[in-house]
Amino acid sequence: MSQVFSGQLLYDQPMASYTSWRVGGKADKLYKPNDKQDLQDFVVALPSDTAIFYLGLGSNVLIRDGGIRGAVINTRGNVKQMQLINELSVYVECGVPCAHVAKFCAEHGLAGADFLAGIPGTMGGALKMNAGAFGAETWGLVASVEVLSPESGLITHQAADFKVDYRSVSGLKKNSCFISAVLTLSVSKQASDIKALLAKRNATQPTNLPSCGSVFKNPDGDYAARLIEVSDLKGVTIGGAAVSTKHANFIVNTGNATAFDIEQLIHYVQQQVLEQQGVLLSTEVCIVGEQ
Repeated sequence: MSQVFSGQLLYDQPMASYTSWRVGGKADKLYKPNDKQDLQDFVVALPSDTAIFYLGLGSNVLIRDGGIRGAVINTRGNVKQMQLINELSVYVECGVPCAHVAKFCAEHGLAGADFLAGIPGTMGGALKMNAGAFGAETWGLVASVEVLSPESGLITHQAADFKVDYRSVSGLKKNSCFISAVLTLSVSKQASDIKALLAKRNATQPTNLPSCGSVFKNPDGDYAARLIEVSDLKGVTIGGAAVSTKHANFIVNTGNATAFDIEQLIHYVQQQVLEQQGVLLSTEVCIVGEQ
């Protein structure tokens, strides 16, 4: 790539410091775009056969020890514009942490976004997986999105263009990414309860150890954490990875875990819950890269 970009391009970059689990091998290329336009320029200029993986705060992702081929684009700290469009609409770019969106909306007297304070990722990731917390989900707020693809550049879509389900969104093509969204909120009639929500999260989740957030999706009519707990799996370890004793749907890095340890523990939990409870847990976390 001979073109000059305003962001930072790194080669053979270890990914452990970019993920909330603090594990992961090297990325062939890691690009930190300067802003939305720079991101678009970089993506469109990539060779057509380049695999692209977008990364925000590195939660909800397990990067294997063999690393990632192609290009990783890290929007953390960049692609972070956020502004009011009108009295009930907010424009948010993909690199903005969900917690910042919650705070911004509360400060502007808008209701409906407080739950985002409980999502430990960026808006890009929240849009991709329809992230949720405290009984609410991201796409319940979405009016429209901008999608970036190497072939088409930046295109605006309405929310109805995508099929949205529990922790999944269909209709986003390979190598494409949600770059921004317009959120529709309502006028707040009472004070924000973000502090209370965060206190609840801290009381029930292992926020003092590296994790990815919830590992498994909740099956219909039940909770993954309950199934794991009744299967007597709290505290089970493989290498440096452990099922949290505080919240059974969290796997924590106790200090020296590898991505292989974590992935093996994920499979072990699935196997045990299937054998003991007759339920196959699906992963919420995105597992990428090479062994």
